[in-house]
Amino acid sequence: MGLNVVMMGPPGAGKGTQANRFAMERGVPKISTGDILREGIRDRNPVALEAKARMDQGKLVDDATMIAIVRDRLERPDTKAGFVLDGFPRTVGQAQALDAVVEARGNGPLVIVDVTVPEAELVRRLASRQICSSCGTTADPSIAAGGTCATCGGQLVQRVDDGSKVVIERLRVYERSTRPVLDYYRGRPTFRVVDGAQSPERVAHDLGCVIDEAAAGNAKPAVGS
Repeated sequence: MGLNVVMMGPPGAGKGTQANRFAMERGVPKISTGDILREGIRDRNPVALEAKARMDQGKLVDDATMIAIVRDRLERPDTKAGFVLDGFPRTVGQAQALDAVVEARGNGPLVIVDVTVPEAELVRRLASRQICSSCGTTADPSIAAGGTCATCGGQLVQRVDDGSKVVIERLRVYERSTRPVLDYYRGRPTFRVVDGAQSPERVAHDLGCVIDEAAAGNAKPAVGS
């Protein structure tokens, strides 16, 4: 049975870092739409190039395009044992399409985890967050040293959209756009909530516990809910 996980949470909740960690520990790919698009653009994939053209015009990538990109990625052999999705689905239409893909695969349920953090803590984290000016990797504060990227050695800089006022607006947009998706998933026995305001180690521990529990079909209350 595969381990199919959707990791949700607002900007600054640490879901990307936790998704990477969980995927590496369990030996399944961590899949983000941003990574897929960058890879597709590099490989001259027509769907990815179409998405890039829309973004270059300041337009949102439509559901049909995003669904096609993710469906194509989930058909690769490395997802046979499962996957961890980060950044998808973002709409109810995308969530419904993902359900259809998972059902067709027939290799286990879809586990959804919402990593929650109080707004004040999210603002604090995002205002101090840095990314690499060379490779674009978000720096892990626990291992960043001297303003240098631990991945490639490039210079760390603050994201342009991480100023406090912009951060608050981004959180409002996330709340408005993501609430319908969370409502779509919330009643499922495989939906879980994890307190992301804890230490990274504790969050990772709780994530592992609730994902294993949900995948096994044990519908107990969520950790941190």
